[in-house]
Amino acid sequence: MNQNPEQLARDKIDAQLNAAGRVVQHKKQINLRAAKGVAVCEYQTNIVPAD
Repeated sequence: MNQNPEQLARDKIDAQLNAAGRVVQHKKQINLRAAKGVAVCEYQTNIVPAD
């Protein structure tokens, strides 16, 4: 796999979130009722996208 450092970090963080019982979702497919804990990738705030 040829990934940049940001993608490698994201993969590691997503795996840790999943291990902690969180469901990782992308901003275009948000379902806040999918689990008790939902993590959203690149959610748009008033200033910049945030995880």
